Amino acid sequence: MDKLDYCRRFAATWLGFVIFGVGGIMMKLVLLPYTLNGTSRSVARQLAARRIIGTSWRLFVAYLKWSGVLEVSFKGVEKLNRPGQLILANHPSLLDVVLLVGHVPEMNCIVKKDLQHNPAMSSQIKGAGYIPNEESEAMLETVKAVFDSGQSLLVFPEGTRTGWDGRVKMHRGAVSLGLRYAEVITPVCIKMNPPNFKKGQPWYRIPPKRIRYEITVGDDILPQDWLAEKPLPIAARRLNEYLQDYFTRKTI
Repeated sequence: MDKLDYCRRFAATWLGFVIFGVGGIMMKLVLLPYTLNGTSRSVARQLAARRIIGTSWRLFVAYLKWSGVLEVSFKGVEKLNRPGQLILANHPSLLDVVLLVGHVPEMNCIVKKDLQHNPAMSSQIKGAGYIPNEESEAMLETVKAVFDSGQSLLVFPEGTRTGWDGRVKMHRGAVSLGLRYAEVITPVCIKMNPPNFKKGQPWYRIPPKRIRYEITVGDDILPQDWLAEKPLPIAARRLNEYLQDYFTRKTI
C-alpha cells in the first residue's frame, strides 16, 4: 500500500508540474485584455485579473489535494487583505504564493524580477500589477502607491525559499517598507511537514508521505509602536530580529 501511494503521488506531482506550466502559458490568452499595451492599469482592472489568477491557482491546489500530494489548513485568513496591510510570510516551499494567493487573491505581491521572463508567470505578473523586486527608488514609490490606494501587499522577506534547516533569515528591506508605509504589519506562518519543493530540489524527489501545510495568520504589528522609541534604522533591525525568531519558533 505504501509503495502504491508513493507511485500515485509521484505521478500526481509530475502531472501537477505539467498542469501549472501549460496552464500558465494558456493564461496569456485569458489575461490578454489585462496585459495589452494601452490597457488601463487601474487598481480595479488589476483586482479583476488577480481574481482570475486566484481562481486558477485555487483549482490547481484543489487538484493537488484531491490527488493526495498535499493537505492544507488555514487559520485566521479572514484577517488578511485589509487596506494598507503589509503581509509578511515565511517561504518554505515553491507553492507558498500559490496557496496564499489562491485563498486571498486580492492581495498585491512583490515577486522576483526574473519571473517577468518566465512564460508561465509573465502574464499573471503584468495583469495583476505585481511588483518586481528591483530594489530601486521606483519600486519604493510603487509600494507607497499600493498602500495609498488601499491595497494590501504580500512579501516573502527571505527573498528565497527557507533552507532545509528551517531557520528563517530575513532581509531587513521588507520590514523597513512596513515601518515606512504600512498601516499594519501581519505575519503569516507557513509550516509544512515533511519539507519539500525546496530550491534546487528536483521535482521527482518527493517525500515518503503526503505533505501537510498549516498556514496561520499571526497577530498584527503596529509600525508606530516600533517607531515610538527608536528611529527607523534601529526599529527595522529590531523588528527584523524579532520576526526571524518568531517565524523560526512557529515553523520548526
